[in-house]
Amino acid sequence: MDHFLYKDGVLHAEDVPLAEIAAQVGTPFYCYSTATLERHFRLFDEALEGLDHLVCFAMKAASNQAILTFLAGLGAGMDVVSGGEYARARAAGVPGERIVFSGVGKTRSEMRMALEGGIRQFNVESEPEMEALSAIASEMGVIAPITVRVNPDVDAKTHAKIATGKAENKFGIPISRAREVYAHAARLPGLKVVGIDVHIGSQLTDLEPFRQAYRKVADLTRTLRADGHDISRLDLGGGLGIPYEHGNSAPPLPVEYGRMIHEELGDIGCEIEIEPGRLIAGNAGVMVAGVIYVKSGEGRDFLILDGAMNDLIRPAMYDAHHDIVPLNEPAPGVEKRPYDVVGPVCETGDTFARARQLPPLEAGDAVAFRGAGAYGAVMASEYNTRPLVPEVLVKGDQFAVIRSRPTFDEMINRDTIPPWV
Repeated sequence: MDHFLYKDGVLHAEDVPLAEIAAQVGTPFYCYSTATLERHFRLFDEALEGLDHLVCFAMKAASNQAILTFLAGLGAGMDVVSGGEYARARAAGVPGERIVFSGVGKTRSEMRMALEGGIRQFNVESEPEMEALSAIASEMGVIAPITVRVNPDVDAKTHAKIATGKAENKFGIPISRAREVYAHAARLPGLKVVGIDVHIGSQLTDLEPFRQAYRKVADLTRTLRADGHDISRLDLGGGLGIPYEHGNSAPPLPVEYGRMIHEELGDIGCEIEIEPGRLIAGNAGVMVAGVIYVKSGEGRDFLILDGAMNDLIRPAMYDAHHDIVPLNEPAPGVEKRPYDVVGPVCETGDTFARARQLPPLEAGDAVAFRGAGAYGAVMASEYNTRPLVPEVLVKGDQFAVIRSRPTFDEMINRDTIPPWV
C-alpha cells in the first residue's frame, strides 16, 4: 500500500496534487510520502514484536537527510556501507549505537571515523578486514564490536546483479569456514565478537531462501556458542521485495517475514537486527517526468520524456519494471496504446519501457513512475550534464523541496581549470 492515489481525477501524494508540485518545482522530480515511509517502517517493527530487535534502514536505498531524520524519529537504526553514509546517519541524529557498518571494502579511515563517532557493530566480511579493524581499534585504545558476514550459499532467486548469498558472490566468508574465521577473530586484540551477519540478496519475492539461510545461521549459532563465542546478536540483512508491477502476485508481507523469523530464530536467545531498505522506501516514492514529444517511428510510437536514465537508472541497469501512470486519471474505458517510453539521453539504453500500454498522451502531459523511492535518486547522476533530479517530501497537505535542482552554473563551477591550461 502507498499514499499515491487519484483524487478528483488527479494523482496525489497524500493530499497534495503532484501536478501542483510539478508546476512549482519543474520536472523531473522525486516525491516521497511520509505516511508511506512510516507505515512501512512500523510494519517491520510490529512484525518482530516479542523479540529483542532493531530495524535498521538500509541507507543505500534512499539517503536524503530529511528521510533519514524522519525515520530516525520513529526509532529506526541505520545500515551504512560507506563513510559518507555514516556521516549522513550521524548528521540525521542517529546515535552510534543504532548504526551498523556493512560493506565488503571498508577503508581504514572509515573504520576510524566510526570508532571515533560510535558504532553498534561492524559487519566484517573478510580476514584482512578483521585484521585491519583490530589494528586500528588497538591503536585507538578501543574495542570494535563485530559480527562476521557468512555466505550461506543460498540462491535467492533474484536478479544476478543483486544476489549476494551464493558461493560465487563477493560478499562474506563461506559458512563452511566460519569456525576458523571466528576463532581467528577471537584472537585479535582489538575485536569483540557479538554475533553473526547474513544477507542473501535484494528484491526477494519468496520466503523460502530466507528460511534456508536462517536455519543455517541458527545451526551456526549453536556451533559457535559451543566453541566458546558469545553470539548474542543476529543481523539478518534485508532484501524483502516490493510489487513493482501492478496486478502481478505480491511478495510476502513484513508480517509473514516476521512470523518466519519467529519460527526459525525465536527460541535462540539472540537480539534480531534486520536491514530493510527497498520495502520501506520503494513504494513511498515516485518519479514524475514530463512529456516532451510524442514521436511516430517505424511501427511504434515513442513517448519522449524529460526524465532519463541518469535520473532513474534501474530500467537500464537491471531491466527493471516500473508502473507508469499519467498524472491526470484517464477517462473510464479509454483505449490504451503501446508506447516505447524513453528519455533524451544519447543512448539507446535510455529506455524505460517498450510497448507499454498507456492512455493517449501529448506533449506537456506528465507521468509518474511508481515504486521509485528506493535506488532512484541515490543512483542518479549528472550524465550529459543534466542536473541532479530534485527531491520533494510530502506530509498531509504540505510539501517541501528536500534537495534542489542545481543550476548549470553550480555544476560547471565545481570544475577547476589548472593555470597551465
